[in-house]
Amino acid sequence: MTHTARRLPAIALPALLGGALLLGAAAPALAQGNDAAFKATTFNLSASGETLVAPDMATITLGVQTDAATAAEALKANGARMNQVMAALKKAGVAERDIQTSNLNLNAQYAYEQNQPPKLTGYQASNQVTITVRDLAKLGAAVDATVGAGANTVNGISFGLSNSQAAEDAARLEAVKALQAKAELYGRATGYKAVRLVNLSEGGGYSPVPPPMPVFAMAKREMGDATSIAAGELKVRIDVSAVYEVSK
Repeated sequence: MTHTARRLPAIALPALLGGALLLGAAAPALAQGNDAAFKATTFNLSASGETLVAPDMATITLGVQTDAATAAEALKANGARMNQVMAALKKAGVAERDIQTSNLNLNAQYAYEQNQPPKLTGYQASNQVTITVRDLAKLGAAVDATVGAGANTVNGISFGLSNSQAAEDAARLEAVKALQAKAELYGRATGYKAVRLVNLSEGGGYSPVPPPMPVFAMAKREMGDATSIAAGELKVRIDVSAVYEVSK
């Protein structure tokens, strides 16, 4: 059997060469751009800044829990006592806009005995409100007033800032100082010096780190002492990252 070699059309080779020539013409510009990107030496660094500030507001959850033989009686008793608590809060200087119902429950109560079906014993109603106290000097008195008015659950206290701008800005300044110090440290270690800030970004924002659990002690009523509450300090933290161009 005889095999005959096939020849490509004469036009194929010039076409391929022409494509190669066009690609070759664009390559220097592309390579030049890549070279410029790889020629720059950079430090990619991150740092954080923190500032301590005394809180100026507190949020606390308190409520009323009542038991009765019927659901209606439990709710009625709960509503009457909660109205007294609300009145006490307003009298203590808590604005109506700073009082918000956060939980309302009605649950059947059962007695359980071995090998016996559950026996209904009554109903329990609970109503909780979350309040914001903007004058911490009045916080202990406000709690005392609500307990005296019938509140029998107090929990969930937290502290905050009504305006965090100044604390955030102070933390930002500390973060930038830490960033610059880190750039100088790496420069001394590597023999390079930061010549240009290429990019600066901030992560997060207002991020108060909770302080240790505050003192919240209910003093003995027979001694006539008020509730003692210590707010402590809040730690506001800002994270930043930056790219520095460096040179020898």
